Amino acid sequence: MSFSRGGLGSDSVDGLSKRATGDGDDPLPAGYRLAKERSEKAEAVDTFVADADFHADTDRSFLSRLYTGTGAFEVVGHRKRWYIVTGVILAICLLSMVVRGFTFGIDFEGGTQVSIPATSASVTVEGVEKVFSDTLGKAPETVQTAGSGAAKTIQVRTEHLDEQQANRVLDALATRFAPDLTRADVSSSDVSSTWGAEITRKMLIALIVFLVIVTVYIAIRFDKEMSTASLATLFFDVVVTAGVYSLVGFEVTPATVIGLLTILGFSIYDTVVVFDKVEENTRSFTKTYRRTYAEQANLAVNQTLMRSINTTIISVLPIIALMVIAVWMLGVGTLQDLALIQLVGVVVGTFSSVFLATPLLVTLKERNRTIAEHTAKVLARRARVDAGEPVAVGRHSARHTAADEAAPASSGDAARPTGKRRRTR
Repeated sequence: MSFSRGGLGSDSVDGLSKRATGDGDDPLPAGYRLAKERSEKAEAVDTFVADADFHADTDRSFLSRLYTGTGAFEVVGHRKRWYIVTGVILAICLLSMVVRGFTFGIDFEGGTQVSIPATSASVTVEGVEKVFSDTLGKAPETVQTAGSGAAKTIQVRTEHLDEQQANRVLDALATRFAPDLTRADVSSSDVSSTWGAEITRKMLIALIVFLVIVTVYIAIRFDKEMSTASLATLFFDVVVTAGVYSLVGFEVTPATVIGLLTILGFSIYDTVVVFDKVEENTRSFTKTYRRTYAEQANLAVNQTLMRSINTTIISVLPIIALMVIAVWMLGVGTLQDLALIQLVGVVVGTFSSVFLATPLLVTLKERNRTIAEHTAKVLARRARVDAGEPVAVGRHSARHTAADEAAPASSGDAARPTGKRRRTR
């Protein structure tokens, strides 16, 4: 038995035919194929080799499949399911934003903020709220604690109070919590809504510029389908992040607006990484009939899935640490708002880059006539294989068969490559 060297993309055995036919345990050198006349058994084995890389490795453990990226997690194949999930999430978030609205901070709506030190056990949120209600005849908009230990304070936000109303509230608080609290310990400040409106206007300008730059970059770097899928993913991230704030009632502050631009950068970064792998896997894929475009894209998702998870964990851990320090130790509300929007955005961005971006890309790509025809040929070929019909081994089979008939029989050692490049004059 002799072997001949196949070209790039040839139907090499790589040890699989030898093991399958029971001709020994040692694998054949990569790129060699049988040069003798094919038997029925060898034909079947060679067909098996051609389709071997289509089957995902589902026999490994969950963590092993996750780490190795063998394509065992079907994401693109179940894209209709993920479309339904994302559609429901979008509908809930949009409905919440329309019906429930947002809880805007004092920087957007304007008003008066009163800060009361809460270092004494007698100063409580319930007590402060009761003093406000008894003094003004109505409850304040929000009463919450910030910081811990010696830095712990109670922040009261209400509609704009004139000087007389503010003095009445400060006197009532000092009287109620005396001697633990004096009038000098309590402070009040008026906040105008102009600054919040200016921040919002600048944020919208920055968002539009960001989207334009991203669209141009992806259109140049990839193609129009990838650009469309990326923008749809960004839209999903913005709407869902805003919807979570509306549903839970998180307060929207200027720090929230600034943080939103940060998480959009993370989202597009993760999406570009996945798309880059998709482009690598689908390069010249129409020249073979082993996988469809959707299957190659699903393999790319699997190959980058562990990386996306690791990136998310590494991003979330410092954000959580920032929230702990900001809320429980320093009492810095701005850091809390910034960390909160980033935490929500990172989680939403990871979900969209895995379960929305690539499935949507495949849907857009399959509208292309060339890709649709290639998918039909791949599925038809598999149907013939399943039915036991003879199938062409590969696009190089005819060339190799002719070469095998013309070449004289030689030993295995003679056919083994030397690693030297053959010179032609």
